[in-house]
Amino acid sequence: MRRTGALVLLGSIAHSSIVASESLPRGVGPEFAKFYESKPTFACIGNPSVVLSSSQINDNSCDCPDGSDEPGTAACANIDALSPEQPLPGSLTGTTNATAALPGFWCANEGHLGSYVPFLYVNDGVCDYDLCCDGSEEYAHVGGTKCENRCDVIGKEWRRVEEEHRQSKERSAKRRRTLVKESRELRRRVESKITALRDEIKDLEVKKIELQKKFEDVERSERGKVVKAEGQGGKLSVLVGLAKARVAELRDTLDKVLDQRDDLQDKIERLEDILKKLKEEYNPNFNDEGVKAAVKSWEDYAAGDAAGSSKTEVVDADVMEILKEDGETSGINWAEFVEDGTSDADVVYNLEAYLPSFARDWVHEKLQLVRVWMIENGILADNPASTGESILVTAAREALEAAKNDYNSKTTALEESEVELAKDYGPDDIFRALKGKCVSTHVGEYEYELCWHDKTTQKSKKGHGNTNMGNFVRIDREMADEEERADGKGLGKGQRLVLRYDNGQGCWNGPNRRTDVWLKCAETDEVWRVSESEKCVYKMEVGTPAACEDVNEPGVRAKDEL
Repeated sequence: MRRTGALVLLGSIAHSSIVASESLPRGVGPEFAKFYESKPTFACIGNPSVVLSSSQINDNSCDCPDGSDEPGTAACANIDALSPEQPLPGSLTGTTNATAALPGFWCANEGHLGSYVPFLYVNDGVCDYDLCCDGSEEYAHVGGTKCENRCDVIGKEWRRVEEEHRQSKERSAKRRRTLVKESRELRRRVESKITALRDEIKDLEVKKIELQKKFEDVERSERGKVVKAEGQGGKLSVLVGLAKARVAELRDTLDKVLDQRDDLQDKIERLEDILKKLKEEYNPNFNDEGVKAAVKSWEDYAAGDAAGSSKTEVVDADVMEILKEDGETSGINWAEFVEDGTSDADVVYNLEAYLPSFARDWVHEKLQLVRVWMIENGILADNPASTGESILVTAAREALEAAKNDYNSKTTALEESEVELAKDYGPDDIFRALKGKCVSTHVGEYEYELCWHDKTTQKSKKGHGNTNMGNFVRIDREMADEEERADGKGLGKGQRLVLRYDNGQGCWNGPNRRTDVWLKCAETDEVWRVSESEKCVYKMEVGTPAACEDVNEPGVRAKDEL
C-alpha cells in the first residue's frame, strides 16, 4: 500500500453526512456534490464558461481545463499548476499548466472514514487499503485486480486505536492538571516565603538600630571601668603569664629542631650507604688515588663512630614527653599558680565596696560619670594598652553582630527567592513542578540525561566520564513539520515548546555544546530520540504531560472567550 502527503485529503466529514446518491458520478466527494446535480449539461468547476454535456463526465477524456469532468478516472491525473507548458491533445487550454479543481478520487469507505485518493492511483492495479479501504478506486479490475471491501475490519481497528489515543490524552491531561496544582503550590510557597522574609527584614532593621544604640550606650557606660584582661592582675599572675608564653615558645623551637635532626639523620644514613657500597665494590687494583682516599676516610669514620657509640644519646621518648601540652598530667599545671585573691585592677574597681550601703550606689554612679567625662575630654587616659573588655560590652557587641548577620542572611534569601519567582517556568508555571527531576535514555554506548531546568548530560557506559551538553537558558516555541508516527512518539506537525540548553562543555576544535529539547504531549516523561543535527548541536525529542494542551477538569466550565 502507498501513502501520500500533499495530494490526499483525509475525510473529516462524519459518516452520516456522506452523500450516497446514485445520481452522483463515481469519485465525487460530498463537498463537490452540488456541482454534479442531475442536469443535461455540466459547467467546469474552475472554468464555468466551459459547458459540457453530462455524458462527457467520466468518459476518460480530460475536457475541462481543471479536470473537474473526470472525478472518477485518471484521465486528468497529470494536471499540475507547476508543470511546464506543453501541447496536450484534447485539452481546451493546450497545456498541463493548470490547477486541478478536485483533490482526488473520493472513496466513501462506509464503516470507516472517507478519503480522497490521488487520481494516479485509480485503476492502477494496486489496492490502496490505507486510503481506500472499500476498494472502489479499482472498479475497472485492471489486470484482474479485485479489491475487497475491508472497511469494517480497518474501521474497527482504527476506532480501537483512536480510543486508546483518546484515553491516553485524558490520562496525560489529568497528569498535567496534577503538575499545574503542584506548580501553583510551589509558587505559593515561594510567595509566602518572600512575604515572610520582607516582614522579618523590617523587624531586623528595627532590631539592628536598637542593638546599635544599646551597644553604644553600654560601651560608653563601661568605658571608664578597669577590666582585668588575660595575663593581668598581681605580680605573680604577670610572671606566670610570661613564663607560660616562654615555655610555649621553647617547646615550639624544640619541635622544629627535632624535625631538622630527623632530616639530617636521613641524609647521613643515605651517605653512609653510598660509602659502604663504594668500599665493598671498588677495585683496589685500580690506581685511583681519589677513590682510595675516600675509602680510607670512610674506614676511619666508621672506626670512630664505633668507638663513640657509647656516648649518651637523647631518647626520643623523653623529648616527646617534653613536647606534650602542659596540664594536670604532664608538664606544668599553670592553673595552680593563678591568684585567687584580688588583683590591682580588682582593688581599683571595688573602691565603692568600702562605702556604706546607703551611699554606695549613688557614689558609684557619680564616680563612673566623672570618669567617663574625664576620658572623653582627654583628662584621664582610656588605658589603650589593655585588651580587656567587660562582659556587658562583649555581650552587646555579639548581639549586634548576630543581628547584622541575620539581616544579611535574610536579605540574600529574599533576593534569591525573588529571582526564583521571576523565572520562566512555561505555561501555568508547569515546569516548576519538574525542576530538579531527570529523565534519560540509552543510545549506543551512551546514556543521555535531561534534567528539567538544569542541564543535559551525555554519560559514557564505558566509564569515560560525563559530558555537559548544555545548561538551561530559556523556553522558546517553534513549528514542527514531521510525519506522525504510528506509536505516537514523534513531534508531528504544529507548534511545540523547545527548551534551550546552551554553554555546555566545549568540543574539540569546536564550539560549546548545546541542546534543543523539543517537547510533545505524552502520558509520561520519556526521551524518545537524541540526534546530533550538526557538530556539537544536539536535538532531544521528549514526551511529557507538561507539553499537553491546557484542558479543564471534567465538569469545570471554561471561561467564555469574547
